[in-house]
Amino acid sequence: MENIHDARWLHTETMFAVAQKKWLYIYDNQGIELHCVKRFNDVLRMEFLPYHFLLATCSARGFLQYLDVSVGKEVTATCTKTGRLDVMAQNPSNAIIHLGHTQGTVTLWSPNVKEPLVKMLCHRGSVRAVAVDQTGTYMATSGLDRMLNVYDIRSYRRLHSYFIPCGASQLAFSQRNLLAVGCGNTIQVYKDIHQAKVRSPYLSHSVREGVHGLQFCPHEDVLGVGHGQGFTSMLVPGSAEANFDALECNPYRSKKQRQEWEVKALLEKVQPELITLDPSKLGQVDSITMEQKHQERVQRLGFDPFEKKKFEPKRKAKGKSSAKNVEKRKKMVASGEQREIIRQSIEEKVKSREEREAKEKLAPCETTTLDRFKK
Repeated sequence: MENIHDARWLHTETMFAVAQKKWLYIYDNQGIELHCVKRFNDVLRMEFLPYHFLLATCSARGFLQYLDVSVGKEVTATCTKTGRLDVMAQNPSNAIIHLGHTQGTVTLWSPNVKEPLVKMLCHRGSVRAVAVDQTGTYMATSGLDRMLNVYDIRSYRRLHSYFIPCGASQLAFSQRNLLAVGCGNTIQVYKDIHQAKVRSPYLSHSVREGVHGLQFCPHEDVLGVGHGQGFTSMLVPGSAEANFDALECNPYRSKKQRQEWEVKALLEKVQPELITLDPSKLGQVDSITMEQKHQERVQRLGFDPFEKKKFEPKRKAKGKSSAKNVEKRKKMVASGEQREIIRQSIEEKVKSREEREAKEKLAPCETTTLDRFKK
């Protein structure tokens, strides 16, 4: 018997969180109360981050709080200093929370920083609704100035602006980037609103009383509409992605598969410290810090341990220049030098003998009987 401001499914379909009049409650699929988190009071809107197991809440007192549902611990609480927070959306690509304020601004928040990462002036009046597409590229906002604006989050530039007779209080993107707009008791669906300026809505439907909530059903062309007299399922052809990834989200999984998936998801849980505006920076190297550490190490050691020696190409000899042939030639050269020495010694002996014989011929011939005993 209490007012319910918002409700969100958690990581499985057996648990959901409810923001009631005073505190935050968590129930199971049978309606049994599991937890009552009294640190989260006056909660108005909630968003669940499935890869981080974080439940982000914004309250009427201007606080943005994060609850880790895997351990039941409050991660951080930030005072935005912007008053009542009742407009909230998440970016599915980088888990950044978008908050709309009464000053016409939209701020982007991360649990690691106490100040907004980006602050955009989107409307002249109060912001009534914010929605981000599945790719995290486009953002749609609506305000009390009856304007519907589409922004490119990569450059924070306004792409298109539409004037709506009745200010849109609810916005929702489908898996195929169809935008559902709730204006009073009328639901309008726009197609390819971010690619070109459209002149008329793709579909339009009216209910008896005002629209209080919009949500597209994943993998089905159905739009759920909550209004003053109940709930309506609206068929929107081409709004959902027909091909689903069974490893990511399997709608036909069994109880055993769900249990195994839950354990695997807990083991692969992304830490809140990794939530950044640009997720691609997580895989980059901080070159400035590495250079500083390298210089300090060089000063401490006195030399550069990572200095590369000058490259000297090694001549790979093949054929006649191979190592085997070179060694063979060296031996041949050595033997040739030895032969040269022997040849020179033989020539000297021959020359000395010839000189001696020539001297003997020039001497007078005096022979005696004793000459026969000479050598």
